[in-house]
Amino acid sequence: MTALQVFVDGIGLYAPGFDGWAHARAVLAAPQTYRATPLELPSIDSLPAAERRRLGMAVKLAMSVAYDAAKQSSSDLQNVGTVFSSSAGDGDNCHQIMEALASTDRAISPTRFHNSVHNAAAGYWGIATGSQQPSISLSAHDAGFGAALLEATSQIHSNAQPCLMVTFDTPYPAPLRTLSNTTHAFGVALLLTPRRSASTLCGLTLSLTQTSFHTMPTPELEAMRSNVPAARALPLLAALAVPQPRTLVIEYLHELNLSITLQP
Repeated sequence: MTALQVFVDGIGLYAPGFDGWAHARAVLAAPQTYRATPLELPSIDSLPAAERRRLGMAVKLAMSVAYDAAKQSSSDLQNVGTVFSSSAGDGDNCHQIMEALASTDRAISPTRFHNSVHNAAAGYWGIATGSQQPSISLSAHDAGFGAALLEATSQIHSNAQPCLMVTFDTPYPAPLRTLSNTTHAFGVALLLTPRRSASTLCGLTLSLTQTSFHTMPTPELEAMRSNVPAARALPLLAALAVPQPRTLVIEYLHELNLSITLQP
């Protein structure tokens, strides 16, 4: 793979102990201060009231981190393509549908049905922003963050337009929880552009490598990184919290990882 360069104009992060990027940046710069406080997400006021009522945790998390990243950039969201990635989508919604199918009634709520598609988050984002730009929704199991980052970078090099990538995961309820090791919700977004701008935070150069991936320096954050697919982004986010020239490796596929060089 030829090395690809993009620029970061915005970062979004919500998870237990991370209340948006402004807060998370300070915590990641001093990881020993991390405390796993309950996750609280902002209201998505850009959606009509009827649509807000239909939001599940997974979509609300995706939109929260997307807006968190977008507010740091001057990009017009109607002209920004998107890449959404999740290991398994909305686990709560899937549970409710399967519970209904296992009952004697077997009737499925229309809201449950339209929230069951893997591109639900992309659909709500289009409604909220009015964007008609291309949008891709991915599922790559534990490699979702790396897959989304590579896809967004490829899109930028193909069309020379900004791209907002969003990766999110939420835990399944029992009994489906036994099929996934996702312990809690985690959402991350990067607003990526093809060239530097006044709001650029850092440049990234990506390539594939077989070098070992980086881990997190504290047990709590390493448990998050290893147990939640979207949290594979944590080593990169920690580096972005204190941007300086360096190269790090994040976990991607079984025998192939993603090397990222930062250029502040």
